[in-house]
Amino acid sequence: MAPRIWPLVKLVSKVTIAGGAVYVAYDSGLLGSSEQGSMALEKAKAVVPPALEEWMKYFGLEAQLPTMPKIEFSPVNSWNAGVRWTISSLSEAPTRATEYTNQGLQTCRLDTLTSLNSSMP
Repeated sequence: MAPRIWPLVKLVSKVTIAGGAVYVAYDSGLLGSSEQGSMALEKAKAVVPPALEEWMKYFGLEAQLPTMPKIEFSPVNSWNAGVRWTISSLSEAPTRATEYTNQGLQTCRLDTLTSLNSSMP
């Protein structure tokens, strides 16, 4: 009986952990708009260093943590830059395909002419 329950216990544990992670992400605003994600990042920056210091004291570690680097990162701007690049690439795709096709045809014509000239005595 116990060997049959073990896979069920593992599955329930994994589903519980995954569900908890999704709940925490949703509750903290990570699954919302980009502004909510930026606010969640700022909250995490403010909370993580004191929590690490507390855990280090709890475990008796007295190592000095390096200072947090100043990160100038805006998810809103990064997202917009990615969207702009994608749309730009998609709008240029037909032109690029035509250019590459013409280059390929010219190369094939030159190769054909070169092979014909070299085969003639």
